Amino acid sequence: MPDTDPDDDCRKPSAPSDLSDGFTTDLPVNMTLENILDLTGEMEHLNELVMLSLEKVGGFTSAEAYFTTVQPILDLLEVEIRVRCQAGMSKNEMKLIIQDWIDGEIRTLQ
Repeated sequence: MPDTDPDDDCRKPSAPSDLSDGFTTDLPVNMTLENILDLTGEMEHLNELVMLSLEKVGGFTSAEAYFTTVQPILDLLEVEIRVRCQAGMSKNEMKLIIQDWIDGEIRTLQ
């Protein structure tokens, strides 16, 4: 059995190079949320959620108000990725997780 770190989030476990199915993750290890959003093409979709959230709280009034609104969104998305991510997940599977979460948050705001 490959060695895995229980605190390891979305990282491939070290495994022998002779895996029979040849399936490995498209997602590199130790990526930032921004990198994952860029890789999956979900940055614009997230921006739609952010803009809708800002609109709901009265628009952009200051940098502090912006970060007060945006930071919880980013934190919740990061938690969602950590909870639903699995070793061996493809880029498309990750995209669907992010897309589903953002769509759900948008529906909640509308």
